[in-house]
Amino acid sequence: MISFTGQPIKDVHLLSPQVLAYIGDAVYELAVRRFLVTKGTVKTNQLHAQAVKYVRAGAQARVLFALENMLSEEEKNIVRRGRNSKSMHIPKGAGVTEYRYSTAFECLIGYLYLKGDIQRLNEILQIAGDVISKEDKLSE
Repeated sequence: MISFTGQPIKDVHLLSPQVLAYIGDAVYELAVRRFLVTKGTVKTNQLHAQAVKYVRAGAQARVLFALENMLSEEEKNIVRRGRNSKSMHIPKGAGVTEYRYSTAFECLIGYLYLKGDIQRLNEILQIAGDVISKEDKLSE
């Protein structure tokens, strides 16, 4: 049965970095979309334009740099695995290094979500939002 649950997955640390990043991408995208809707952004073109500021590779890489000194050893290991994983393609508008760091960020998000550590996941999502919002205000 397909359902949404916060139940942790057993042996989440055994999943490949690609799987963790795949889940992390979806979790982060959903968190960003929910944040934007609750903030009052309701037109879909505005939602998309605002969401891109949060989910593009460069923004995710900058968030990971901001988090570096706040991560536990376990989280650093997950990030390292994600950063060193091989990708089949690099999206337009992102350099290789930037893309690897954004994959590492998504890997961390996916890991925390599947592990069921929602409190820590929310702490990291809050920091991500703060970093990107601050950058957005500086560029105005």
